[in-house]
Amino acid sequence: MFRRREPVPFAFIAEADRFRGNVTPPPRQRASRGERAGRGLLMLTLVAGIVGALVVGMPALSTPSEPPAGQSQAQGH
Repeated sequence: MFRRREPVPFAFIAEADRFRGNVTPPPRQRASRGERAGRGLLMLTLVAGIVGALVVGMPALSTPSEPPAGQSQAQGH
């Protein structure tokens, strides 16, 4: 790390990046069954929404190989 050569008025600020406390953070609490079920339901809803959008949108994205039979070019009589 880059070290400054000139003296710093507040040495504790310059040394703060090297400070390590002896206090360990508390362990993370495990999610309850309700929270896990809620997250699972949310993920299932998101995936179902994406799949549903693809299913509904696929006909609009596909190009027909031939024009529909009911629509033909007008012939002059």
